[in-house]
Amino acid sequence: MDIPHQRLVYFRVTLESGSVRRAAARLDIAPSAVSRQIALLEEALGATLMERQRDGISPTPVGEMLLEYCERRGALDEGFIASLESYQRMETGKISLTVGEGFVSDLVASPLHEFTQRYAGIQLDIHTAGTSGIIDAIVGDHSHIGLMFHERTHPQLRFWSSTPQPLMAILSPNHPLTSQTSPLTLTQLSDQPMAMWDTTHGVRQMVDQAFQQSRIAPRMAMNTNSMVILAQYVRSGMGITLLPAFAVAHDLELGTLVARPVDNPLFQRSQAHMVTRVGRQQPKASILLLRHLQRWMQAFRAPGSVSDQPTPLP
Repeated sequence: MDIPHQRLVYFRVTLESGSVRRAAARLDIAPSAVSRQIALLEEALGATLMERQRDGISPTPVGEMLLEYCERRGALDEGFIASLESYQRMETGKISLTVGEGFVSDLVASPLHEFTQRYAGIQLDIHTAGTSGIIDAIVGDHSHIGLMFHERTHPQLRFWSSTPQPLMAILSPNHPLTSQTSPLTLTQLSDQPMAMWDTTHGVRQMVDQAFQQSRIAPRMAMNTNSMVILAQYVRSGMGITLLPAFAVAHDLELGTLVARPVDNPLFQRSQAHMVTRVGRQQPKASILLLRHLQRWMQAFRAPGSVSDQPTPLP
């Protein structure tokens, strides 16, 4: 049964006022209009809702039930309005991201730290995946935002940002190839034991494509889906890997790893991408996070660019 909200208002105000006439004065309408709406309400419910007493109007047992319903409905309305206002002020909400593991340290460092401090009520769900998994999460609406390295065209992907991030040879500081000033060649890299992402990752797909096109076979010594393993493999001097510099930015700053360019056009054209689904209505908080990450993640700044101090979030 659908009970019109306006009739409930007339009913509640009449009981609060003690008479139809006083209720009409509060509502600024004719007493007959109040009486008519209450009569329609009684007809719909099949019960009398009010009875006259010496000191005014009192609810019948059914009227008591309806008055309790009015109070619960009013509380729900107030709760919804409060929740909506909190959401619009970005005091509540949830944003889901699916990202390549190479983005994690860059993401969680300064940019995400600032965002979570400013909007403490926003819950962030962050998952890692390879390129195919990222696309599936975005297209299937499991995540609002995707960060991926290897571009894969898809009719439902919107590219918010695509920034050149060359694929680099990542070496230990003591590796003999670190002394070479010119870009390394695939032939030189093929002589080195190499740890790489598994085949679901965009970086691995690009590496396989480059070596196949050059008709050179790399020495794949280890496959993994762990960024931690890749970095530790190189730090320990076991071999090399290929990654964009932002993925190991902290190690490069500390000097525990070294990045060297590779003389390959495919590696030099590689980009980092920030994607959403075409046509999805992004929450206000998601739009703000997209712009914040686009401005302050190293992955979305051109290599060698100098960043200013982040401006405060609104």
